[in-house]
Parts: sequence; C-alpha cells; structure tokens
Amino acid sequence: MNAGTFDLAELKRRMQGAIAVLRQEFGGLRTGRASPHLLDPIHVEAYDQQMPLNQVATISVPESRLLSVQVWDKSVVTAVEKAIRAANLGLNPQTEGQVIKLRIPELNQERRQELTKIAHKYAETARVAVRHVRRDGFDLLKKLQKDGHVSEDEIKRHEGEVQKATDAAITEIDQALAQKEKEIMSV
Repeated sequence: MNAGTFDLAELKRRMQGAIAVLRQEFGGLRTGRASPHLLDPIHVEAYDQQMPLNQVATISVPESRLLSVQVWDKSVVTAVEKAIRAANLGLNPQTEGQVIKLRIPELNQERRQELTKIAHKYAETARVAVRHVRRDGFDLLKKLQKDGHVSEDEIKRHEGEVQKATDAAITEIDQALAQKEKEIMSV
C-alpha cells in the first residue's frame, strides 16, 4: 500500500496471510491422528544440503495412527531417520528397507490440554496480527484525511469496511481454533 491510496483488498490479503500462518501452525500440532503435515517442518541433510523431507520421500497415511515415509534414495534413509528423531515430535521411526514407519502414540488428557493451550496461543498471535493490519489501515486513512485526499464521509465508510474485514478475519480465526480444539479433545 502506498501512502497516497487506500486499498481494502491489500488489507484483506494481509489478514488472510495471518490466517494462513495460523492454519499452518495448527497443521503441525499433533492431535494423535496421523497427518502427513506433521512432518512438514522436518529438513533432511541430503546431497550436501538441507532439504524438506517431502523432497526426498513420499509420506502417506496407511492407517489413522500410522505414517509411512517411503524414501526414494537408499543412501538417504539414515539421514531421514536421524532428522525425524532430531525433530522431537515424540515419534519413534521403525525402518524396513527404504520405508520408515511412524506410529502416532495416544494422547493423554494432560497432553491434550497442553496442545489446546498452544492452539490458543497461536490463535491469539493471529488475532494480534489482524489487529495490526487494521491499525495500519486506520493510520493510513487518518493520514489521507489530514493531507486532504479523502473526505470525512469516505473515511467513515472505509473505516467501517476495515472493521468489517477485521471482524470477519477474527471470526475465521475463532472458528479454526474451535475446530482444532474439538479435534484435539476428540481423538
């Protein structure tokens, strides 16, 4: 957004960016159900560089509590196994040839509550990010009004649009949080 124009679409895009980050963080929260996204943060030392796990193997979910990692190159199997252990996800890799199996352990009540707290923290961070975008929009509108570029009626209308977009984004965050909480508690 440049200083001379107001772009609601840009503000909405930035708010959606905060929601996308939240969804990605939620994807990494282990709920006791197998998900290939659980392994997204893992990078493997392969071919003299750090590579995302999904660039050296195929990750599948053959059962609800089992992940299967099919490593493409035999020479990388040990590095993949090492990277999974180093990620501290509480998973114990069991290697059979070029396939690494990962059993997802049951969650106890204490761990579920811990995960719920983490989910709330992620959601609050996303809400704060959305509010920062709203503040940036309001600040720009005040500047445009001060510089005489926009009438007071237009400012009021734009402020209403920004607030409406903010409310919609916060609602989306709250819905995502409620869904994640339900998922954590019902596994």
